[in-house]
Parts: sequence; C-alpha cells; structure tokens
Amino acid sequence: MDAPDPLILDLLTSLKAGPKPYREVMEAWRTSCPRLPVWEDAVDLGLVRRDHDLVALTEAGAARLDTRA
Repeated sequence: MDAPDPLILDLLTSLKAGPKPYREVMEAWRTSCPRLPVWEDAVDLGLVRRDHDLVALTEAGAARLDTRA
C-alpha cells in the first residue's frame, strides 16, 4: 500500500474503541482527492465495514492494528 497507509491506520485507530456513526466517519474521512482515498482504501482492503448507520473495524482491521503495535 502506498502513502495513505498511516492515514488508514489513523482511521482504524479511531474505530478501535467501537463502532461510530457512518455520518461522523464520512465527515472525517471521505475525500474527493483521488490521491488520498483513505475511506475507499480501507473498505476495499476489508479493514472496515458499514452496518446500516454504523462503521466498525473488521477482524482484518483489528489484526492490522495489532501488527502495528
């Protein structure tokens, strides 16, 4: 993964305490800049999931955080 990796880890860390409202996550992490697709990359990599109006870490996302520690 290229440059957004630290930003994706920041997104995962923000979800570590538990699910957050989708709207809140979108306000903080969605971008229209094609060079910084943090939200899109995290979803494509299977690191986060959307369950109705909540966003949560997947098992893969939690594992990714564990490998960073």
